Amino acid sequence: MADITERRTSRRFTMALPLTLRLYSSSGPVEKRGETRDVSFRGLYFWTEEELEAGIRIEFVLTLPKEITMTRDVNIHCFGRVTRVEAQRRARGVAARIERYEFLPASA
Repeated sequence: MADITERRTSRRFTMALPLTLRLYSSSGPVEKRGETRDVSFRGLYFWTEEELEAGIRIEFVLTLPKEITMTRDVNIHCFGRVTRVEAQRRARGVAARIERYEFLPASA
């Protein structure tokens, strides 16, 4: 029997949140949409139609709705790295590690 070791160090929360993925190409940055499946302090799993590869750096913005923050929508700009990509029927499932994040100022 295989020994499956849990590597998560922080609790994951199942939530479908909008995600804006920023990808860079030779013609400049392009923004694509996605949706989270689950999120933790150090990582997330999200759905996208974009072709991504494990190991690449990614940048994305998560929007935490007022129902979660209890105040107003909060946008978090995250920087990380793709750790795994799974081809699914409707989209690609992407696991990513969050290396750094910053809260974006509220819109006026």
